[in-house]
Amino acid sequence: MTATEHHRTHDLLARARAGDGVAFGELVEPYRRELHVHCYRMLGSVQDAEDLVQETLLAAWNGLPGFEARSSLRAWLYRIATNRSLNALRAHRRREPGDGPHLPEPTRRTMVTWLEPYPDTLLDDLPATEPGPEARLERKESVSLAFIAAIQVLPPRQRAVLVLRDVLGYTARETAATLDTTEPSVHSALQRARATLDDLVDAESPSPRERELADRFAEAFTGGDVDGIVALLTDDAWLRMPPLPVEYQGRAAARDFLRTVAFHGAPRYRLIPTRANGQPAYGVYACDPTGGPAHAHGLDVLTVTERGITAITHFTDTNILSRFGLPRTLHD
Repeated sequence: MTATEHHRTHDLLARARAGDGVAFGELVEPYRRELHVHCYRMLGSVQDAEDLVQETLLAAWNGLPGFEARSSLRAWLYRIATNRSLNALRAHRRREPGDGPHLPEPTRRTMVTWLEPYPDTLLDDLPATEPGPEARLERKESVSLAFIAAIQVLPPRQRAVLVLRDVLGYTARETAATLDTTEPSVHSALQRARATLDDLVDAESPSPRERELADRFAEAFTGGDVDGIVALLTDDAWLRMPPLPVEYQGRAAARDFLRTVAFHGAPRYRLIPTRANGQPAYGVYACDPTGGPAHAHGLDVLTVTERGITAITHFTDTNILSRFGLPRTLHD
């Protein structure tokens, strides 16, 4: 921070402490988007993250007279956001949905059913803040669906430690201060969290052929070509459908699901490209066989590596499409 920036921050802080709401808004606005992403990592929900950011800023406004500036304003806001997220996780019990009708037997049942996709347009608004020196994950990896889904399995305190240490790059001492715990406790929680993630997250890098494979997927999907879709999948690819608690792995399981559920009765679909969690995605619309408008059917997010498509995550909640600037219906 330059001397001029430091002086401006000091001035805004003094005015905010005196009750100037406009000054407070200017003070915290640079951190709003990154706090939103942080809360999303903790909660797996875009809407819950929005609510938590509002709670965080309200708590910061009310607590501003007690802020002694022994840490940076950013670190103080992250402390509030992290602990508010932990409180929300302790208090909020999510209702688990049923399997839904006429689904094939899944490869496994998942513990994470409330996961929501995060629009890339919001990620583009993130400030160019460098993570701390102890960060282990790049930004794209730390917002991928695989990572977000995996950390939802962790106990809340382990989740917070992992995000603070490996994503934000906090030191063990800084993390302990944020969570009001000890450094040995932080080290222990981090070790357990990393071990769990090693079993859940595929470490493969995204493919430079990402766009090509995504385009071929869209062509096969809109053409009703099940074999064409399956040919783009890796042998160990996953098919997931939050909030349904079922997952299908492998080409045979994917082919069976696509033929008996997604394309049963030979429906036709239209796809509108977008991006979510740093990955190619499509708004999916079911065509009206009578020639009327196509209606929202969900959102497909693809995980693509050099080997092929390793996961298709179909979000069945059509309400999320508006976050991506996509309509509820398509007219010719």
